Amino acid sequence: MPPPAASSRYTRYETRRRDPNPRAAALLVIDVQGHFASLTAPAMPAIATTVALCRGAGISVIYTRHVDPVPPSPPLGEWWAGDHIGAGTPAAELLPGAGRAGGDLVVEKSTYSAFAAGTGLEETLRGMGVEEVIVAGVMTNLCCETTARDAFVRGFRVFFSADATATASRDLHEATLLNMAYGFAYIVDCERLEAAFGKDK
Repeated sequence: MPPPAASSRYTRYETRRRDPNPRAAALLVIDVQGHFASLTAPAMPAIATTVALCRGAGISVIYTRHVDPVPPSPPLGEWWAGDHIGAGTPAAELLPGAGRAGGDLVVEKSTYSAFAAGTGLEETLRGMGVEEVIVAGVMTNLCCETTARDAFVRGFRVFFSADATATASRDLHEATLLNMAYGFAYIVDCERLEAAFGKDK
């Protein structure tokens, strides 16, 4: 996949604009793991930068990891037959270079949404006093988009990264940005986050 276009390209999707509130936000880094290494590679510099910017602003960083159950659960196992991510395998390990620190929470999930039953993510965020989430990672149109939609319907304000997400094609990536901006999330990128967090210093 070619790297996402420059940030100015995505302003045309905006229907609303807002800056994250560092005192109320958490960064969700979705599935930056071995199975998705090739998809993640073009966005990894932006992912690492997003993590660093959020840490610098005092924002908690939470990582997710997709692990498939045995036997695979329908309908995901049917949809991605033969594409299994086993617990304890390199495919399930978080990639180096994504900025994970020792104390960061890692949430395991077995479907697209990080808010699915059993992950405890919503309860964790509520307990932290989080009201906003910033979404980065892979895949833009599957786990990132589904997590963002779920966050929105659960009452979290959502910010969706244009450059720190990636997927299998530019068309899929941009379709998600269009959907997110229309009804679910404020679109951000590294440049915009840096400017926003600089205002609070």
